[in-house]
Amino acid sequence: MPRHGHVPKRVTEPDPVYGSVLINKIVRKLMYGGKKSKAEIIVYSVMSILKEKTKKDPLEVLEKAIKNVQPLMEVKPRRVGGSTYQVPIEVAPDRGQALAIQWVRKNSRARAGKSMIQKLSDEILDAYNNTGASIKKREDTHKMAEANKAFAHFRW
Repeated sequence: MPRHGHVPKRVTEPDPVYGSVLINKIVRKLMYGGKKSKAEIIVYSVMSILKEKTKKDPLEVLEKAIKNVQPLMEVKPRRVGGSTYQVPIEVAPDRGQALAIQWVRKNSRARAGKSMIQKLSDEILDAYNNTGASIKKREDTHKMAEANKAFAHFRW
């Protein structure tokens, strides 16, 4: 972090197939060891599976799934007078989207068996239908923020 001034946000270009910035972000988060082409194959295969299963535009399904997983509140530890409090704070839209993508990725990797294509498509479909591990993670985050509402005055 710089000592002076503000760091400008980097602009993410859209992906070549769907023209969506969200898909490009998912490809970059999914990538292992710089294997971007492999991550693209996985994501585009997932998009075709979503189109088959839902009979809707896969981009809309993906956007709604990520929107369903995005948290509104989270807790951040703050050290005040020798003790650490979990202080609830609101989540910025960019951070919420990044957290949602990370949670979907993590929970799809944690699913048993099958290929990554199948696991990721199942997790996205679960998120689209407001079920699954990613939605549970968002609910747990919201519960934690609600439980620590008493420490909201430590926010700065």
